[in-house]
Amino acid sequence: MATTDTAVWREHGTPLVSGADRGPLQGLRLAVKDVHAVAGHRLGAGNPAWLAEAEPQTAHSWAVAALLDAGADITGIAQTDEFAYSLNGTNAHYGTPPNPAAPGRVPGGSSSGPAAAVALGEADAGLGSDTAGSIRVPSSYCGLYGLRPTHGLVPTTGMLPLAPSFDTVAWLARDAGTLARLGDVLLPAGGDEGQRPFRTALVAADLVALADEGVREAFGQAAADLAERLGLRIEEVPSLGGDPGERAVAFATAQGAEVWECDGAWVSAHPGALGPGVEARFARAAAVTPGERAAAEAVVHRTARDLRAALPEDAVLLLPAAGGPAPLIDEDPERKAATRQATFRLTCLASGAGLPCLVLPRMSVAGLPVGLAVIAGRGSDRALLELAGVA
Repeated sequence: MATTDTAVWREHGTPLVSGADRGPLQGLRLAVKDVHAVAGHRLGAGNPAWLAEAEPQTAHSWAVAALLDAGADITGIAQTDEFAYSLNGTNAHYGTPPNPAAPGRVPGGSSSGPAAAVALGEADAGLGSDTAGSIRVPSSYCGLYGLRPTHGLVPTTGMLPLAPSFDTVAWLARDAGTLARLGDVLLPAGGDEGQRPFRTALVAADLVALADEGVREAFGQAAADLAERLGLRIEEVPSLGGDPGERAVAFATAQGAEVWECDGAWVSAHPGALGPGVEARFARAAAVTPGERAAAEAVVHRTARDLRAALPEDAVLLLPAAGGPAPLIDEDPERKAATRQATFRLTCLASGAGLPCLVLPRMSVAGLPVGLAVIAGRGSDRALLELAGVA
């Protein structure tokens, strides 16, 4: 066994589940986030009380089955922030997985276990989920490649729901080639046929302004370098319309209403079962009124229409993947909360619009990784993976 670190792995094997004898992913070591069903094993959702009541799954999630059929081996079931409802990468019950790219700092969540396993070299790729940034943030903090696909493009069957209107299967890897290999299996064939080459890279000043000063400086150079490498024309705009803060509040409200629908009954029946940060988030979700939900959803839908209209088929939007580098594990709570808020304002944009978003490990701030995010139009997932391969 490569590690016994229970902050990274809930279950681990050599392998835990073997894939098909042949296939395009033959021999690939996969870390599976503990929100995907793995037949014969329990689904733990990052919470020991939930795990204690769980029965072994009778079937794999769609994504797990597809990757096993393609020859990947499941190295283990990796930890997650509780119910995938956090961006930090910490867990009050199992601990904080290490971040080898930024020692002493959080790995980002909620796909924290898969990100740590891949960054540590204990897995080649991580299968996770992304509702509001759960693949993109750990990819940014750990210096990895990550993809949140177009909403609805990859079946979420057998994956624990958080907020179904925004949930996606998602994955990360140390290199662009491995990220694309998983995409070849998980994405529908021919989905990007007729896709025009990307020609324009949009940069919105109000989005870049959300990040730390060091990130803003690194982003300018990284965006220029990427555009030059890909032959893209940078188009700078002051804003994509709407206030980033209002968008984030609306998204959090709409998401929270769905989170409570999915898990509120269990949470109510298990007082004290959640860690403090996640417990507070569920309390806010429980308090969302029908009127607040309707108003928030209207803002989310309007934002989605505006973003899709601003993003032609041959354009991408470049933005920082996170508001700053990974916070220290023992970071001042107010500072950590400010970083999370800035990051959430960046990640909720693609989530609310249902658009694919690629994270490239293209920036460094004081020696710490920060990802460069690339958002494209619906169904441009394979084109984004091709972009990653030449970026």
